[in-house]
Amino acid sequence: MERKQGEVDHLELERPSPLTDKERVMIQDSWAKVFQNCEDVGVAILIRLFVNFPISKQYFSQFKHIEDVRELEQSSQLRKHAHRVMGAINTLVENLDNAEKVASVLKLVGKAHALKHNVDPMYFKILSGVILEVLGEEYPEVVTPEVGTAWTKLLATLCYSVKAIYDEVGWTPPSASTG
Repeated sequence: MERKQGEVDHLELERPSPLTDKERVMIQDSWAKVFQNCEDVGVAILIRLFVNFPISKQYFSQFKHIEDVRELEQSSQLRKHAHRVMGAINTLVENLDNAEKVASVLKLVGKAHALKHNVDPMYFKILSGVILEVLGEEYPEVVTPEVGTAWTKLLATLCYSVKAIYDEVGWTPPSASTG
């Protein structure tokens, strides 16, 4: 199910419905258990992303040429990025009741990935799927189908919001080479 760069011209997303109070509580309760193993879970998520979608490594100059999974797992740069990803998710989850804080975090993430790193927004959707997959496998007793549905909705909201920020800053995909 790997997508090749340039295969998707643009990412069209529908605005998800807002999280209910029950969904917010389920997400926060499940995250509290997951976040206890923050670094390991973050590394597992990034490793899964890079194994299943190797093209995604193109955005990481520090470790994009590392092919060996064990070597990737030991990369201090990968661990540092995993920690940042998990920290951003943690800030979102902790502030689900504070729409302004959530919007602020998503704006920072969206602008950085659009303007500084030039990451195609489709990778947020791909990463969301990887996050759901890893959480479901690593924490099946915590991420039940009902909790998974709430996480799906949260991650869809994240993707929608980040894509809106990309649009706001005028991000355009790099032209695919035709050679």
